[in-house]
Amino acid sequence: MATLGIAGPASALVCIFAWLACPQAAAQTGDPETGSRWGMYLQAARTPHHVATWTLGATRDWPAWRRSLWGAQVRGYWDVYASRWSARGLGGDFDVTVLGITPSFRFTPDAGRSRWFLDAGIGATLSNHRFVTPEREFSTRFNFASHLGMGVMLGERRQHELQLRLEHVSNASIKKPNPGANFMQLRYVLHF
Repeated sequence: MATLGIAGPASALVCIFAWLACPQAAAQTGDPETGSRWGMYLQAARTPHHVATWTLGATRDWPAWRRSLWGAQVRGYWDVYASRWSARGLGGDFDVTVLGITPSFRFTPDAGRSRWFLDAGIGATLSNHRFVTPEREFSTRFNFASHLGMGVMLGERRQHELQLRLEHVSNASIKKPNPGANFMQLRYVLHF
């Protein structure tokens, strides 16, 4: 397994689960009104440049942080993930493991009562090596990731979430080349 300097992807996943399972998280009620919810998700994505990804991640609300904006409730949460990018059939197989963290904001209409929401965030990623294919060459292992999404909460306690997102990953021209990549993502989250 490739390493990311100090810890490999498996170690990073262990850290994610330990973060979620810490005593403070276990003591939470899971009440979306108090901001104590956390969740686990699976996400699939694709780019127009033949790159597919699978992502396993976790979210955790910022406790007790809520704001009102134009009649909507705005809340923040952390999104921590490990992702596998793959490109096939371009004269070879190209893979990279990406770890990321994104502070995100959720805008829920009707003062937070709607099941529909908009999502936005900007975070950072680090890959085990530069992602290079015949069509794309990232010049850095470190990149920024920004997203816009729209989704719906389902279930009696709104414990299920489906979200469609557009994410852009690039190094913000820190180094050239900086082709970036745009991912169309489909995410399922189970909230606790």
